[in-house]
Amino acid sequence: MSKWRTSIPERVSYGLSDAADNLVFQMMTTYLLFFYTDVFGLTASEAAILFVVARVCDVFESLIIGVMIDNTHSKYGKSRPFFLWYAFPYVIFAVLTFATPNFLPHSGKLIWAYVTYLGLGFFYTAVNLPITSILPTMTDNEQETTLLGVIRQFFGSSVQIIVGTFTIPLVALFGKGDQQKGFLGTIILFGVISLALILNTFFHVRERFTDKTISHQPLKDVWGMLKQNKPWMVISIVIFLYWLTTSIKNQTTIYYFKYVIRNENLVSWANSFTFTALIGVVAIYFISARLGKKQTMLLGIVTGFVGQIIISIAAYSENVPMIFTGVFINSIGNGFIIGLVSIMIADTIRYGTSMGIQAEGVLASTDDFGVNLGLGLGGLVTAESLDIAGYSSNHVQSAGAISAINLNYALIPLALYVVMFLVLLLYNETKINKAVQAMK
Repeated sequence: MSKWRTSIPERVSYGLSDAADNLVFQMMTTYLLFFYTDVFGLTASEAAILFVVARVCDVFESLIIGVMIDNTHSKYGKSRPFFLWYAFPYVIFAVLTFATPNFLPHSGKLIWAYVTYLGLGFFYTAVNLPITSILPTMTDNEQETTLLGVIRQFFGSSVQIIVGTFTIPLVALFGKGDQQKGFLGTIILFGVISLALILNTFFHVRERFTDKTISHQPLKDVWGMLKQNKPWMVISIVIFLYWLTTSIKNQTTIYYFKYVIRNENLVSWANSFTFTALIGVVAIYFISARLGKKQTMLLGIVTGFVGQIIISIAAYSENVPMIFTGVFINSIGNGFIIGLVSIMIADTIRYGTSMGIQAEGVLASTDDFGVNLGLGLGGLVTAESLDIAGYSSNHVQSAGAISAINLNYALIPLALYVVMFLVLLLYNETKINKAVQAMK
């Protein structure tokens, strides 16, 4: 095994890349539906259709960016230059997405929402996918790959917690009662920090382990490898299911506390308990060394399921302390799952290399593909179910609307954890390890 060790500044800079993206991403996944319906002025049905269109586009964009990476010839490498090229437009579109153009009629605002959100989706993929694709080229040491993945997710999860906890207070601070100004001020703050961190990643990370003889293969050959890479298929489905679960639950959190508990300020408290995801993330480095990555992720899914059971019981009984307890446990499990995603994708990339195809861009696109498809369908499920149930923004909700909120917040995520567990059982970690070891 290679003894190569990346430097501490490079490790930190790599981890901060995910922190940068999550400043915008977490705000988008947790608050954008609420922003569109209760602040911007779209109906739940309009927001649902927008989310579906955006996610369909994003699914294709993930593959496009992946192919772009695999066909990039640059003195900086294949993945690294994307941090430089796309950081600024990413932040610009993030700000525009949370801006409210009141000078436009409703139809104009709807067009604005489509243009800005679709643009944000493209540029998010352009700066996020390289985080995953660059990982197996930074080191060929499996233990160090795990360490880098853990560092990445530690920073990413930390920022998710920060955004989830402080967004509503920051909106109140910047808006002083005007949520349109509040959301705009908050995203500008997050955007400026995100830009600095993405550029910092570009300047400090390096691609070292690229086999130039197999790193730019025709797409038809890459496609042939993908069809044989069954572990990649399995982890792709798991990623999709995880983000579908997360999207449905996170987007419903603010609706649950605003309309069921009737205390919107508790959203920040509930999100603050997700800090325990860091426990799961850090534990990966130690537990996976003993159990393997597959068994560690299965442990995470079971832990997340147990926490979701508690959330479900508490949601229907409106027991806030019990909800916080469920979030506490659920988040530990989620830390295991999301922390292992990029690490296991890196393994499937190396597995593809053992077949003679180094296509880190296309294989890493499964991460953003799963994120985008999961978020899109999650947004559709939540928004359409609320619309069908008769949801009316900023009004007392009907019994049907309350039932839809509870269903999205509690029961649907519970069922998805079961499906996630069953799919991951098909992941053949032993086969990957043998193939990768045979190359050394």
